[in-house]
Amino acid sequence: MSTAPPPTHSPGPLRIAALAAAVCLLAAGCSALGGDEDGSSAGDAASGPGGDRMKIVMVTHGGEGDAFWDRVRKGAEAAAAKDGVDLTYAGDADTADQADLVRDAVRDEVDGIAVTLAKPQAMKAPVAEAEAAGIPVVGLNSGIDAWRSTGLLEYFGQDESVAGRAVGEKLNALKAKHALCVIHERGNVALEARCAGVKKTFRGETEMLYVEGTDMKAVGAAVTARLRQDTAIDEVVMNGAAFALTAVESVDEAGSRAHVATFDLDDDLVAAVKRGDVQFAVDQQPYLQGYLAVDALWLYRTNGNVSGGGVSPVLTGPAFVTRTNADSVAKFAAGGTR
Repeated sequence: MSTAPPPTHSPGPLRIAALAAAVCLLAAGCSALGGDEDGSSAGDAASGPGGDRMKIVMVTHGGEGDAFWDRVRKGAEAAAAKDGVDLTYAGDADTADQADLVRDAVRDEVDGIAVTLAKPQAMKAPVAEAEAAGIPVVGLNSGIDAWRSTGLLEYFGQDESVAGRAVGEKLNALKAKHALCVIHERGNVALEARCAGVKKTFRGETEMLYVEGTDMKAVGAAVTARLRQDTAIDEVVMNGAAFALTAVESVDEAGSRAHVATFDLDDDLVAAVKRGDVQFAVDQQPYLQGYLAVDALWLYRTNGNVSGGGVSPVLTGPAFVTRTNADSVAKFAAGGTR
C-alpha cells in the first residue's frame, strides 16, 4: 500500500462530491459497454435485491492522485464494467472519514462494500452496521491480520509480514549489513508489518525511521539526514514507489553508498529498477486487489461464492521486480495496471 499527501478539505462536501462524481463517471463507463441490439448486455443480469443494477462502494485509505491507488481503482472499474455493476470509489486518508463513507454506503442501501483496514479498529463499528443491514463487506490491501475479527466476508491482498520477511532474505542474499526501513504513516498496520518482517529475517541491523508521508520534502530531508548521520547504512527500504524515488535523491544528496529497495511499484519505479537506481521492488498487484474485491462481491450476490471459504485470504503478492525481469513488467506498468 502507499499513501500520497491528502488534500486539505472539510469531510462532508468533498465526500459527497467525490461519491457523486464517481457514480456519474462509472455509470457512463458501464453504459458504453457493447451489448445486444435491444441495448442489453451480459452485465444486465447483475442486479441488487430490488431488481436494479447492483451497487458496490469501495472505500480506501488512499490519498488523491496516488499512482498506487489509481491502479486499485482501475482494477475495480474493470471488474465493475465486466460484471455490469455501478461502482462508487472513494479514498480518504483520514480514518474517521473512511468510517463515515462506509456509513454513507449503508444508508444508501448498496449491495456490497469493499474496504481497506489500514487502521482496523476504526472500521469495526461501520462494518458491523453494514452487516446488520445485510450488506456483505470484503477487504483488500490492508488488514490481513484483522479482516476476520472485523467481520469481513473475504480478503484480497498481500501478507505484509511474509513480504517483509522475503525482503529480509533478499537483503541477506545481497550481503547488506544495515537497513533503514522507512515508515511514512505511523500506526498503519501494513507498513509496520513489512518492516517488522524485514527485521525478523534480515541478519544485519534493521532500523526503523518514521517520517511524515504527507510531506514528500520532509520525507526526503529525514532520509538524507539519517544517511549523513550514519554512513554504515547500506540499504534504504521504502514503502511506496514515490517514496523510493525520493529516497534515491536522498542517497545522492547525502553522498551515501546505500542502495534503495521498495515495496510497491509504478511505471516510473519500474524504469528506475531498469536503470539500476532502485535495486528491487515488491509488487503486491494493486490492480488485481481492486478487481478481485469487486468481482467477489458480484459473485457472492449472484452465485453465493466466497473466495477462500471465508477463512483464508486470497494472496496477490509478494512478487519481486528486479533488473532481470523489469522489461516483462514494464509494458503493463505503462498501461497503468501494474
